[in-house]
Amino acid sequence: MSSRLSSADAAWLHMDRPTNLMVINSVLLFDQPVDWERVKEITQRRLVDGYPKFHQRVVESRLPLRPASWEEDPDFALEHHMHRRALPAPGDAAALQELVGDLMTMPLDRNRALWHMYMVDGYGDGAALIVRMHHCIADGIALARVMLSLTDSEPEAGIAPAQDGGRPASSRLLLGGMPVPGTRAVSRTIRAGSALARQGLHIATSPSHAATLAGAIGRDGATLLRLLLTPADAASAIKGDPGVSRRVAWSKQFSLQGVKQIAHAHDATVNDVLLAGVSGALRHYLQGRNSPVAEIQAMVPFNLRPLDKPIPRELGNKFGLVFLPLPVGTSGSYRRLVEVHRRMQEIKSGRDGPVSYAVLGVMGMTPEPVERRIVDLFSAKGTAVMTNVPGPREIVYLAGTPVRAVLVWGPTSGHIGMSVSIFSYHGQVTVGLMVDAALIPDPDQIVKQLERELKALGRLDHEHRPRPASRPTAHAHR
Repeated sequence: MSSRLSSADAAWLHMDRPTNLMVINSVLLFDQPVDWERVKEITQRRLVDGYPKFHQRVVESRLPLRPASWEEDPDFALEHHMHRRALPAPGDAAALQELVGDLMTMPLDRNRALWHMYMVDGYGDGAALIVRMHHCIADGIALARVMLSLTDSEPEAGIAPAQDGGRPASSRLLLGGMPVPGTRAVSRTIRAGSALARQGLHIATSPSHAATLAGAIGRDGATLLRLLLTPADAASAIKGDPGVSRRVAWSKQFSLQGVKQIAHAHDATVNDVLLAGVSGALRHYLQGRNSPVAEIQAMVPFNLRPLDKPIPRELGNKFGLVFLPLPVGTSGSYRRLVEVHRRMQEIKSGRDGPVSYAVLGVMGMTPEPVERRIVDLFSAKGTAVMTNVPGPREIVYLAGTPVRAVLVWGPTSGHIGMSVSIFSYHGQVTVGLMVDAALIPDPDQIVKQLERELKALGRLDHEHRPRPASRPTAHAHR
């Protein structure tokens, strides 16, 4: 049975480039070995049998402007997608990070289902599971929930299909409860935005022409125009034309309660604190390489999927992207925290998410050369992709083995060469970097500075300082 790709899914499929693969990469860390045969059985029952796209492949249409389709992979076999390997000596974090970076550069075979898993033995006394899934299958929220649906709340659970539709213990995902607009409003935006597809290349090459078209999407025209006219980030030590090679690094686990205490002390949110820490770390890195800039644009996923319902079996993409200017040129940990909080509040009350989702839908309707120009236009504006996914609050188990930590990196498109992953799980927060190796050969330096920044935020004397003007919303992840 075949089904057509949605326009948004097609957009992510066609964004693939050798220098930027549209693959969502995740890593699960374990302190002890994992039963691989049991992992394969669970994957077959809960992933392959539960979601058709994990045994289907993408087939492009031979007719121009016709969408690609999901069709059954006639040669599907679990062993094509699930692999086991030993980590080279000395089996430490550096060895695992090198392996993860190497795997990130490998394109997925378009003749098969677009996912792979690698069980890596010999990571210290434990193991690591590397999961790679193409973005055209689903967005990061859906894939994180699918991945966590392979786990159980008890070590001795069976291998039956998950009963919760892939919904993890915590359903508050991405940016700590950023408000989700109604799907009816999103649909209106997409329908109106389809007029842009008929204008083809003019959208990508002429912002002034886009201004003429802005009326086609009514009240969201001003938002679209502002997104189109957002200036591109300047070239810097962390911004440039990306190459093929990737490197990754991740932080130690921070106490979520400790981060919450900092947030509460300054009327901020957990996300504000972590993003302020990232801003300070990037500021230090840029200054150390004589490349200071006033701010950089982070592209942040904005969820448009109902979080109180199971994800559909057909999965798909249901999110927009918003630009968050990070105040890397602002001196002082407290001032950066205030600025991040203020800017986050503005984003939460805006329409950038739904409008950018409409743009993704339009991109999927255009010829690939036009789509590439649009991708280049938008990706030139940003320096990094940043995701924040709160995971389960309690320990979960994969094949009876407790999961120690989780990282999930969103892909970077066009001219963007950095992805920052924030994942909270079982009272701990881990921050990971995926970077272009030519631009940032030493991501560990940014991670180390992030750890110093969070310590500095924890030492702030807040009693005699003015507080941010507005309090976070009731739904903020605190």
